[in-house]
Amino acid sequence: MDTSPFHADELIAQKLAHGSVTGAGIRDQMPEQHQSFFALLPYVTLATVPADGWPVATMLAGTPGFVHATDPRTLHIDLAPELDDATVAALAAGQEIGMLGIDLATRRRNRANGRLASVDARSISVAVQQSFGNCPKYIQRREVSSSIRRSGETERLTSLDSAARAWISGSDTFFVASRSRFTSEAQGGTDISHRGGKPGFIKIDGEVLSIPDFRGNGYFNTLGNLLGDPRAALLFIDFDTGGLLQLQGEVEIDWSDAAALAFAGAQRYWRFRVRRGWRRQAALPLSWSFIEQAPTTALTGQWSSMA
Repeated sequence: MDTSPFHADELIAQKLAHGSVTGAGIRDQMPEQHQSFFALLPYVTLATVPADGWPVATMLAGTPGFVHATDPRTLHIDLAPELDDATVAALAAGQEIGMLGIDLATRRRNRANGRLASVDARSISVAVQQSFGNCPKYIQRREVSSSIRRSGETERLTSLDSAARAWISGSDTFFVASRSRFTSEAQGGTDISHRGGKPGFIKIDGEVLSIPDFRGNGYFNTLGNLLGDPRAALLFIDFDTGGLLQLQGEVEIDWSDAAALAFAGAQRYWRFRVRRGWRRQAALPLSWSFIEQAPTTALTGQWSSMA
């Protein structure tokens, strides 16, 4: 990109973290290897922003090739005829969208952020504005397989019930959707990223989730967005049953030196206050078998008793 790929809040986040990066890997179009990678995937995660301004996050599944590039700046997603996803139902042309293609078996992941060029009952077309790869840190390896099952009804949550707490407590992976306040600038928009750790790395206190932030690529796309707009969405996958737990809430980031001591291996942490959520049992026709923990995950510790 000819100018800095970072918006002002991302630069502030980098400064707060005592770092600085050029963002040389961020492009305004997809290189050929990214185009071909998306076409290999049987699932993809999406972040969108409906009319109410709150980010939402979901995962879509299909036969490899259901996500494919038609040119370096366009991604096309074929929708399953039986798809029952309120997130997708709320999509409209012109909305911001963040996409993360991730292969859990190989720990490879690529991002593609932009806007919806067109939406109909059978497909979504995305005009890509930013494309970049991410490192394999904290990705637990899993092998995916197809499963035939009947999707359950969507359950609305106004708070975390015991089932949601157990789901979160046992998770080693989730995805976070965020939105910058610079919606009219090329560097701004919506983003979805991966987070991983050992089961128990998310601490639950009432309706507040505390989440350690480990060393990453230094871009601070997520935390930079959350500095300007604290609204976020979390997506948890039940890798055994294909279920989805989707939460919306507000984030507060603790940048203090003391915060780094709260969780071994973390540089800071952030708090997510749950406002609402949805639970969809057997939402995906997929299941994943665990292979191994990421080496970087194994180096992390646990919450301090003083945190």
